[in-house]
Amino acid sequence: MKRGFTLIEMLVVLAILAMLLTIVSPKFMHMLQRSKETTLRHDLLTMRDAIDKFYSDKNRYPEVLEELVERQYLKAIPPDPMTERNDTWVITLPPNIDEQGSVFDVHSGSNQLSGDGTPYAVW
Repeated sequence: MKRGFTLIEMLVVLAILAMLLTIVSPKFMHMLQRSKETTLRHDLLTMRDAIDKFYSDKNRYPEVLEELVERQYLKAIPPDPMTERNDTWVITLPPNIDEQGSVFDVHSGSNQLSGDGTPYAVW
């Protein structure tokens, strides 16, 4: 007598696995999005702090983000977690036209909406 699984038993196991995956998959995707949002918040905080320190030390704003790396205020420009690239950051110019430099603030280059409905570009 040969031992093994029948086709029906295999189909039942596959159906159970498929059902479990449909339950777990959306939660995983939601957690992945939340982790990207947390990373974005942290990266923005770090870069804004570096811009503020640069301004305090040099009495001007950096011309480009790369200047923060050159002057060792940042180790590297982090990639935007929403676009997964480090060249998509959107730079805000200083509000006062008399200020020297070009990098007053930085925002995400993504046009997506966050979990709370606000655009990442205004964070």
